Amino acid sequence: MSAITSTDLPGFKKISSGKVRDLYDFNDTLLFVATDRISAFDVILSSGIPGKGKLLTQISTFWFDKLFPIILSDGTQVGHHLLEKNVEKMGLPAAAIDALQDRTLQVKKCDIVKIEAIVRGYITGSAWSEYKKTGTVNGAPIRPGMQESEKFDEPLFTPSTKADQGEHDENISVEEYRRRIPEPLASRIEEAAITIYKRASEYAATKGIILADTKLEFGVDANGTLVVVDEILTPDSSRFWPAAGYQVGKGVDSFDKQFVRDWLKSVGFDKNNPIGPEIPDDIVKQTAEKYYEGYRMLTQ
Repeated sequence: MSAITSTDLPGFKKISSGKVRDLYDFNDTLLFVATDRISAFDVILSSGIPGKGKLLTQISTFWFDKLFPIILSDGTQVGHHLLEKNVEKMGLPAAAIDALQDRTLQVKKCDIVKIEAIVRGYITGSAWSEYKKTGTVNGAPIRPGMQESEKFDEPLFTPSTKADQGEHDENISVEEYRRRIPEPLASRIEEAAITIYKRASEYAATKGIILADTKLEFGVDANGTLVVVDEILTPDSSRFWPAAGYQVGKGVDSFDKQFVRDWLKSVGFDKNNPIGPEIPDDIVKQTAEKYYEGYRMLTQ
């Protein structure tokens, strides 16, 4: 299987190309097409991971079906942007169906909230780096004495900015988040994100997986309903750890692109280089297997 790293649908207006997904205008909806592109250190690499886009799409639809709708404490219902996951039911030209099969979602057009809603259940990544220096996470004090990969007493809502393509997201405090997002929207997003994390982590635990953290994006649809947009709870937006072998005090390998990150570090990749190198075949193979292993454990 070869990797699909770009898409071109004649007759469709391409709105944008992100790190993984291409977005097309389709009547009053959008086509959300997951390619096999892979990025690391905010750089899109020249090589793709065969089948990655299909796995990400299937994982997202699995969670959309499993977790929603969500009812918040104030009675508000939170939904998702997915309208149709079966390409053959989207009314597309026959010539486009093969290229889009299993990697395309038809979704609502929404007003996107310019915030990344991140929920952390374990201290790792940038949270661990900050904590070691200042004893805080996103500027908020955390109990002393925590070790790397340790579980928080309660999941933390740690938002970040949603940067434009090519720029970097920045962690912000909950106070800054509330200055940027009006009420009651701010409180609803925070509650929804934590609820999604808790439900997903409880399910993942039954499959031998720890959900260390996740990044969610939200929008408001034409009816004024708060909805989750983009992907949800995939290895690209979340850290999934195998419960077997998990140990407090050390880093944990995730079901994601860690092989690629480690290889880039080993060859001295310049993170400021806008052009990513070709990934060796063995690294591509190991990464594809890691994605599939996470997908299989979660969904079967």
